Amino acid sequence: MKKLMVAAGIVAGIAFGVPAIAQTKPTIPVIVKDMTSTYWQAVLAGARNAGEDLGVNVVTLGVQSESDVSGQISILEKAVASNPAAIVIAPAQFSALGKPIDEAAKKVKIIGIESAADTKAMTSLLATDNVNAGRVAADALAAAITTSYADTEGNIALITSMPGIASLDQRAKGFKEAVAAKYRALDITADKVADGKPATALNIMKDLIANTADLRGVFASDPVMTLAVGQAVAEKRSDDKINVVGVGSDEKLVKLLRDDVLAGLVVEDPFRMGYDGVKTALAASKGEQVSANVDIGATLVTKANMSSARSQGLLNPEVK
Repeated sequence: MKKLMVAAGIVAGIAFGVPAIAQTKPTIPVIVKDMTSTYWQAVLAGARNAGEDLGVNVVTLGVQSESDVSGQISILEKAVASNPAAIVIAPAQFSALGKPIDEAAKKVKIIGIESAADTKAMTSLLATDNVNAGRVAADALAAAITTSYADTEGNIALITSMPGIASLDQRAKGFKEAVAAKYRALDITADKVADGKPATALNIMKDLIANTADLRGVFASDPVMTLAVGQAVAEKRSDDKINVVGVGSDEKLVKLLRDDVLAGLVVEDPFRMGYDGVKTALAASKGEQVSANVDIGATLVTKANMSSARSQGLLNPEVK
């Protein structure tokens, strides 16, 4: 997989300092939740590719952690002050980003990606149908448990990275709804919310392994939690099978999938999200009609299908 590059903050600062009159191409800042994450690097790679294809000066921005909500708000305010053609943003927190986006949208078109915010001011939102992603995860976990135990019953757990993040809340909602409607012999005995840190998730999972009888499956609703849960399961000494379905992908998660530690990964298309986000922002800046909501989609990748062209395209997006 080609190495994904992230623009340094100092470069973004220089870009913001260039007078608007000197710009020969429209400028579109793309603000993500975490510049260090493989997922968000893929989003930014897609955005940069769109910039090359469409003749747009894409400025890639973001904080160092999804928990730095105030930092993202500050970046948004500075981006608005630079008078761009439009702005693409993945809101770090549903409620906190509502009013800042309201204010920003008074001056520039705002295109949301990946997560919603408490606002109606976005011109368009490109995101996975996260409720459906949760349902896909429930089906995958039930199928894995059935394969392991020849029945679809027992205790399962749900581990969410952080509270108040719309995409994660929606995944949990879809998962719970599907289990309640289709797999009534599966009992969600633990519904845990962490603090976004891998160490916390690792400790939560180790505690569940030690203290939950007949734990047959876990749904981890984001890549950080999935990796931590997978690590805990890989390190456990007992022979009982705990099936894990997670969301996201990177090299470590793919290895856990290949090694049968993970039963499945619900994978989004971050490259497309970044690319189409910039494409939509450019169209909106020109006054063209764009869709208010675009479903980017989610695909279940398992060991059985991970070598397919579609799976490989999602796991290893081509980057120019």
